Amino acid sequence: MSGFLLALRTSFGFLSTIPVGMSMEGLDELVKRSYLQTFAGIVLGAMIGIFAYLTESYLPSTISAVLIMVFIYYITGLNHLDGLGDFGDGATAHGSLEKKVNALKDLSLGIGGVSYTVLALIALYASISSLQAEALFFSDNAALLVPISLLIAEIGAKQAMLTVAAFGKPIHEGLGSMIINNTTFPRYAVSFVLGALACVLAFGTLGIIGYISAIVTAFVILNISNRHFKGVNGDCIGTSNEIARIIVLMVLTVAITAVNNGYGGLFWTPL
Repeated sequence: MSGFLLALRTSFGFLSTIPVGMSMEGLDELVKRSYLQTFAGIVLGAMIGIFAYLTESYLPSTISAVLIMVFIYYITGLNHLDGLGDFGDGATAHGSLEKKVNALKDLSLGIGGVSYTVLALIALYASISSLQAEALFFSDNAALLVPISLLIAEIGAKQAMLTVAAFGKPIHEGLGSMIINNTTFPRYAVSFVLGALACVLAFGTLGIIGYISAIVTAFVILNISNRHFKGVNGDCIGTSNEIARIIVLMVLTVAITAVNNGYGGLFWTPL
């Protein structure tokens, strides 16, 4: 198998629960082609969007929102959510830098991690529900609003992880440091352009607004990580995935509300 195909297969093995297999050789090839993580985000986002379209078409909105959340974690796995929990433990730990890093790396889950995780799940449900409510008033192709927004959120989430990796410094050796050390700026730039093009084609100006909000979120998380841990690890990268997905959906909800309230001239929205 060529290096490209091995990296492509590994991108789905690394970022989803799709049973394609994963190896260290594949990871070595993947980190050389960071843009494939963004490509995997596009495919996963499309799958989530299609599922959302089907549930939105046949089920009440509240049930649909819950099922969309279930499908997100069914297809993407819980690794990044677990990273958010570890990040919460480390960020809320009191004491020295060593204590914070130990809490970040500890396999057990504390109250800080539980709180971060629960709040994130509530925020994800609220953002999906808010999008559903705004879709009722959207004039053009309203049925596609939630699916397209979920697509952009997933693309943004994957680009957020690459942003933390590209601009962060590792605090210890491991898979996270391997990704960080190999996400060079040229590789990051290629993935950034790929994600931006996909978002613009999907949702015009609103798409790029959502995408940029994911990048900004990544830098905020990077700043918090540097403040608490003097660097980042795989848990910090996973945290950016979870938080960026939520922020993108929230930003899109606010922007779509503005369109619904008569400010549509500010945005190009090709649904």
